Amino acid sequence: QVQLVESGGGLVQAGNSLRLSCAASGRTFRSYGTMGWFRQAPGKEREFVAYIYLNSGYTYYAEFVKGRFTISRENAKNTVYLQMNNLRPEDTAVYYCAADTSGQLTTKGNRYEYWGQGTQVTVSS
Repeated sequence: QVQLVESGGGLVQAGNSLRLSCAASGRTFRSYGTMGWFRQAPGKEREFVAYIYLNSGYTYYAEFVKGRFTISRENAKNTVYLQMNNLRPEDTAVYYCAADTSGQLTTKGNRYEYWGQGTQVTVSS
């Protein structure tokens, strides 16, 4: 059974950092293809944050997080991370981990087959 479990969310002050984790299980790690992070703030649509192609480590970011967020993987732990630095109040959202096993490099959420339950990130000013 495929499962993605996020952790690491919380309440922080603006300018601080958090690291989110997404632990994958149920199939070989690399077979997840592309793993991404998305977020959804109250009253807003879900938006793409970053993805990593597990085979090569290629990464891609939404413009609004470039230079602040870093996505990475740790194959031995079947885990993808999202290091978030210099957080802003507008980063407040539920953050979701997702996997697209087709291997397409896409920012479109509807292409991702598997989703975690989400973890809340709240940034106070």
